[in-house]
Amino acid sequence: MKINSTFSVIVRIILWLLMLPGGAVISIIKDIDNPCFLSPLFHFISACIGIIIIVMTFRAAANSGRELSKGRVGHIPRLETNRLVTSGIYGCMRHPMFFGLILLPPGLAFLLGSPTFILYIAPLEMLFIVFMVIVFEERELRHKFADSYKDYARKVPAISFNRYCLKKLFAKKK
Repeated sequence: MKINSTFSVIVRIILWLLMLPGGAVISIIKDIDNPCFLSPLFHFISACIGIIIIVMTFRAAANSGRELSKGRVGHIPRLETNRLVTSGIYGCMRHPMFFGLILLPPGLAFLLGSPTFILYIAPLEMLFIVFMVIVFEERELRHKFADSYKDYARKVPAISFNRYCLKKLFAKKK
């Protein structure tokens, strides 16, 4: 199978694939004797919270991905764009997909009911995601779209907690 994408996208995918299951395994090993981890009530409540967070994560990814697909013109690698997208949710925030995906580690942590994952590993993974956006994504976009991206970045925040923007990001599509 030939992967048709850039090196940095492949690296980020590999990091995601290592980070989430790795955090889960480490956390479960640490929590094996934790009374919370052994409590069915804690697991039930935690799993309900986890499902809600994961649904929100996938809605954000779908909504922002749908809008981002407008930035693909011609034959380019999957997960890439060659046109700067500033409409829809991208008019509210520059990184809506990452903002949504940042919820995946706590969603998985709550779904697994792992106190160590919830309190320690998921927050570290969330910080790592923010780091990836700052180091990789922002730099690549500034290079790829030059002054257009710089102007866009001055006008639109990286993420937004504006109620209208959040509603747009997490909306259930019909």
